[in-house]
Amino acid sequence: MLLLLILFCQPAASQVQLNDSAKISLLTASPWYEAVYAFFGHTALRVQDDSTGVDAVFNYGYFDSSQPHFIYHFIRGETDYVLGVITYDQFMAEYGYKGQEVVEQELNMMPDEKQELYEALVVNALPENMRYRYNYFHDNCATRPRDMVERYVGAPIEYPPTAREQSFRDLVHEHVSHSSWVKFGIDLLIGSEADQVIDTRQKMYIPSYLMNSFQGATVHRPDTVRLPLVESSHVVLERNPEINAPGKEFPLSPMMTAIILLFLAIIVSLVQNIKLDKSKLSQLFDTFLFGVTGLGGLVVFVLMYYSEHPATNPNWNFAWLHPFAFLILFLFWSKRARGIVYSYHFINFAVLTLFLSLWWLIPQQLPLATIPFSLCLWLRSATHLYIRRKERIKNKRFSSSRALKRGWGI
Repeated sequence: MLLLLILFCQPAASQVQLNDSAKISLLTASPWYEAVYAFFGHTALRVQDDSTGVDAVFNYGYFDSSQPHFIYHFIRGETDYVLGVITYDQFMAEYGYKGQEVVEQELNMMPDEKQELYEALVVNALPENMRYRYNYFHDNCATRPRDMVERYVGAPIEYPPTAREQSFRDLVHEHVSHSSWVKFGIDLLIGSEADQVIDTRQKMYIPSYLMNSFQGATVHRPDTVRLPLVESSHVVLERNPEINAPGKEFPLSPMMTAIILLFLAIIVSLVQNIKLDKSKLSQLFDTFLFGVTGLGGLVVFVLMYYSEHPATNPNWNFAWLHPFAFLILFLFWSKRARGIVYSYHFINFAVLTLFLSLWWLIPQQLPLATIPFSLCLWLRSATHLYIRRKERIKNKRFSSSRALKRGWGI
């Protein structure tokens, strides 16, 4: 595999003694809009020493999507990333091909600190050490380089505070604002913990925030004045907007889709009410509506209770996006299961009534499109309950009339 060749066949894998003039830099790449995982940019560490010929980039961002059951393990939060080592020219060629900007920040480190950091990176890149359990908020391709730098800079580092109070979700929104469906999908999957205000260091899971924090950071060395962590900074690769630009949005936004779906739900409910549940249209619509909701709910359920991903539980979207909808749709076509279906609609109606009534009080930032989507489900359950009630009243009148006629001898 190409990844394995990149990992194991690099000249930087041999340990050397760096010259005092060697440089260690933080490389920060701008977002790449061809893959969701790259919307947030990327970070790597460069070790450059002209006297020994070392010019290597240590990259904590490699993963192997071809591994067995990759999607299953990714949803479970069991994805292992690896530290790969490539040459600086290879790194620049890759990001130049993608049209991304790359900023290089040379770090202000002592020669012995550079040597120790380089040796630690080489050891970390060995086959037995290179894997780590990826965590998109707390342990990723940006936090790993930061932790390595902090560990081997022989003095405390002070970071400047950021300008605003923000949460993990706020930072995610900044980087997916060009794609309303990606933003909507992420908001459905991450729960209320993502809305807690985070500090400057926690924000460094985003490469650009790490870069800005390093730019203003100072090192408190003993018996000396404060020294800047970054000695120099410059753009080594300009972004190419013709190659790397956000793609065209899908014509229908989540809100527009939800409103259209709600309009269809109103029409189907009116037809069903007129025909007193004798229309196949309502069954087909409910199979689609509750089937899609149930599949989405199954993903939310797995993330909440069977995943190692952070900030997925509690998730208040579970009130309307749950796997029970997927289980019940198989009973929509069975007359014998009408009692079970009625009970489901009663519970669903009650839960959604509370959810929509208290929507503004829920301690989680929910997408506005959640309201019309939830209203679709609420309306369909309400319609079933209403029709079932009308049927019971009609049957009761019919039974009472027949009993009365028998009493009169008619």
